[in-house]
Amino acid sequence: MTPRPQGATGRGTLRGLMRGFRRDLLSALPERLYGAWMAEFRNPLIHSFFCNDPALVRLILQDRPADFPKSSRMREGLAPLLGNGVFISNGEDWARQRRIIDPSFEGGRLRDSYPAVLDAARAAADRLQPGTQDLEPEATHAAADVIFRTLFSLPIEHRIAAEVFAAFRDHQAAQPLVNLAALLPLPRWVPRPHSHRTRATATQIRGLITGLVHDRQKAVAAGTAPDDLATRIMTTPDPRTGTCFSRAEMVDQVAVLFLAGHETSASVLAWALWLLAAHPDWQDRVAAESTLLTEDFASVGALRTTRAVFREALRLYPAVAMFAREATRSETFRTRAVPRGAQLVLSPWHLHRHNRLWDRPDAFDPARWDTAEGKASARCAYIPFSAGPRACPGAGLAMVEGVVMLAAIVGRWRLEVTERQPMPVARLTIRAADGIWLRLTPREEHR
Repeated sequence: MTPRPQGATGRGTLRGLMRGFRRDLLSALPERLYGAWMAEFRNPLIHSFFCNDPALVRLILQDRPADFPKSSRMREGLAPLLGNGVFISNGEDWARQRRIIDPSFEGGRLRDSYPAVLDAARAAADRLQPGTQDLEPEATHAAADVIFRTLFSLPIEHRIAAEVFAAFRDHQAAQPLVNLAALLPLPRWVPRPHSHRTRATATQIRGLITGLVHDRQKAVAAGTAPDDLATRIMTTPDPRTGTCFSRAEMVDQVAVLFLAGHETSASVLAWALWLLAAHPDWQDRVAAESTLLTEDFASVGALRTTRAVFREALRLYPAVAMFAREATRSETFRTRAVPRGAQLVLSPWHLHRHNRLWDRPDAFDPARWDTAEGKASARCAYIPFSAGPRACPGAGLAMVEGVVMLAAIVGRWRLEVTERQPMPVARLTIRAADGIWLRLTPREEHR
């Protein structure tokens, strides 16, 4: 069985609950959420609804998304870094941003980004060394390399890319374990930890990104800009208004893409490598399949086993544990009154391990994706990239990146678990409390 924190039993005091949330959200939440369709949390500070019923998830994300916008409280933790970017904006601001961004991530465009992804994956495999090491920093480095190569045609070794990467690590250290205000409607007077340091690191990152955007705008004007994601997004006009992003708006979007395309990918990649180390039979299958990976984008489609492994890693360790929407009017969910302004928490972590929706929910079984039961569960209870109009626009690129990274790394290195079993905790993404430690040895053909 894959490791997961045991949920709390009993109600506990409000003070104890808040301490638990700050320490580890996953273990502070009650164990019953792995089998409940809906749960209400209400006390003098909190009034939230956890929605695990697939019908409610579909209603909120797909059927009536305009009635359930992203919680305005998300800005408390993310606006210093993301501004009004597509991840936290709502209404017409969000719709305009998606009209400009989405064309750059359409299916045909993935082929254009593939060489950068493949180069980053091979560079990641080259950087690894034999011996026992924490793979989380290596996965973070690899994912950052992908986003810089695909966005700005810069490898991570480039000075500015390296500075942004280092600044983002500082920002992660300053950020609270989870953005509690997005999930729990806390009063304004409740203190938010590390706020000054978080703002300082966010300002540093945005300053570096502003320089990259300014340089790219000059290259676009001179006709010397490479055809990468930054150029495409920067030069795509809104089909309704004919306007492109301003420099400030472009900085917001690059910050979002860096967060979404770097931190989330790093989290899942690290867990996927640990899962393969813990299941050597599947690791051997991925290693054998890795020989099919070539410079031809079509070769990715041949990596069926590797794709199934990555999908299963996304199920067990989705990058984002949970996210919040807000009710814009009074609702009735499962005969329960939901007041206007209530926080509606959707939890991929609990939905993907729900014991009434999945067979052996805590087991690593990539073969489930070829079964009728697994496919049925996926249709109603699998949202690693959210769903509906607010689904991640970079989901296709993330899947290609994950599959190519696994093939490149496992094709080069044999992975073994150590005595240090990782325990997941919810930070900005789902990370291991004390790292993901594996033992690496070169495969015979690469000695």
